[in-house]
Amino acid sequence: MLSHQDETRAAYDGVVDLYASMFANRLETQPFARNMIGTFAELVRATGNLRAVDVGCGPGHLTAMLHDLGLDAFGLDLSPAMVDHARRAHPALRFDEARMEALPVEDGALGGVLAHYSMIHTPPEELPVLLAEQVRVLAPGGLLLVSFFGTEGPKPVRFDHKVAPAYSWPAEQFAAMLTGAGLVTVARLLHDPASERGFLDTHLLARRP
Repeated sequence: MLSHQDETRAAYDGVVDLYASMFANRLETQPFARNMIGTFAELVRATGNLRAVDVGCGPGHLTAMLHDLGLDAFGLDLSPAMVDHARRAHPALRFDEARMEALPVEDGALGGVLAHYSMIHTPPEELPVLLAEQVRVLAPGGLLLVSFFGTEGPKPVRFDHKVAPAYSWPAEQFAAMLTGAGLVTVARLLHDPASERGFLDTHLLARRP
């Protein structure tokens, strides 16, 4: 395992209760993100393949949301403490510890992959490997919804996230990586979160042909 993954895992292991309390109901005040996830779930349902994974699921709140939206959803996370919390909070759902470059899912098995701010700690040179793995587990016609901090500059920007170092991305450059991974971007949404950092909340929805 790469050193930055060790550091990220340890950092999230140490803030589980605080993180869960901060984010459990956060989408109630984030209509754009909430509606993008709802659209994602609707389109996944339309494929007929209801299996979906929430990668980097954290305390499991979005996995539960996907389940409530009619998907056969399960969550994966690098942090064992997060997985333990998710299992306690949502005992009817499946949560497992896993790395995003080695998802414990068979080829072409899923109708959907949700990556909600879960790749922000990945250095830019390693991101294509994670995207290739997400494409691998998607069935033809399956969908990926990825959300991240957006920047209007020409390249990714490393910044000091409150938990672990993270990166913001230009939407066009991230969309180009999705294309390079074999996906077709079908929708994008950028909106101002009124953050002190000045980043845009960015959501890209892509389909595997």
